[in-house]
Amino acid sequence: MTDFSTTAPARLATRLAFFAAGFSMACCAPLFPFIKTNIEADEGQFGLVLLCLGLGSIVAMPVTGIIAARRGARPMVLLGGIGLVAFLPVLAFATTPLALGVALFMFGASLGTIDVAMNVHGAEVESKEGRALMSNFHAQFSIGGFFGAGLMTILLSLGVSAVISALIGATVALVAILLAGSRLLAVSGSDPEPYVIPHGIVLLLAIIAGVTFLVEGAILDWGALLIIDRQITAAQTAGIGYILFSVAMVAARLAGDRIVMALGEFRVLVFGGIAAIVGIAVVLVSPWPTVALSGFILVGLGAANLVPIVFSAAGRQTIMPPSLAVASVTTTGYAGVLLGPALVGFVADATSLTVAFATLAFLMALVPLTAGLVVRA
Repeated sequence: MTDFSTTAPARLATRLAFFAAGFSMACCAPLFPFIKTNIEADEGQFGLVLLCLGLGSIVAMPVTGIIAARRGARPMVLLGGIGLVAFLPVLAFATTPLALGVALFMFGASLGTIDVAMNVHGAEVESKEGRALMSNFHAQFSIGGFFGAGLMTILLSLGVSAVISALIGATVALVAILLAGSRLLAVSGSDPEPYVIPHGIVLLLAIIAGVTFLVEGAILDWGALLIIDRQITAAQTAGIGYILFSVAMVAARLAGDRIVMALGEFRVLVFGGIAAIVGIAVVLVSPWPTVALSGFILVGLGAANLVPIVFSAAGRQTIMPPSLAVASVTTTGYAGVLLGPALVGFVADATSLTVAFATLAFLMALVPLTAGLVVRA
């Protein structure tokens, strides 16, 4: 039996980094209503300010890839993690749109930094152990998100101020980052070109990541409206679709590494992509509410391990420095999350929400069709 004890600390550090990132990001959602009141903004103004978060992430991701290629992932994991800890409370302190916009940009940049770096580090640990680990790493992000949102909701419901709640959340994230710090791999990078345009298999991996994240973002932002539109449940319980999707995704990612080892990446990509397509179809056409809701479970189970496999492939391909490839995949995926809901809204406005989700199923067909290319990366 292979001895993985020497890489166990690095494996734990990667899980802690993913947990801290998911936890910190999720802490924001319950705080946003209080922050909106602090800056005295209406919905339109607040929506524009929130764009700073995504802008910060997209700016930081390619830069992180370049630095990680030269210096290794460890310093960027720490930089991004400490940034999240530092700027989470600043969000709650902001009293003007400008101050909040700057804080959101820096928080987003920190999130983008740790997002790229922890995936690069995860790929390094996978390479050293020679087995699938990325699904479990990504599961920790989702688990962190669950605990982050839950902790903030509990604190705020107990009457704890937004500032104190944010400080408590930042303390939890700091503990995770500090525990990870000494266990991260000290891998020295090389000296690649300052910038490499994504090409070849990396471009395909980035597109697949974008499509998969687009589907996830659409279910988050439009799933409840689709449920109401199809009269699957009452408006008060329409959020159950995303809950079912999220639970299925976490469960599938926790078991994902064993599934990938047992079935192989090719079968997981093919069956996962098909399951997601079928799940969307079930939601769109089933006349029975219970069956229609089960479609969200099927989408979660199918999509759960697609992105981890894509990140693993980006980390082992050889046509680009792995850190730059991971940065490209991460940036495109994040763009899918940001732009996806808007694209769904545009298509839905021109046609219908059903047609918009059917388009997502059509795009998801790219995954099983290109599975052979991905596994040969």
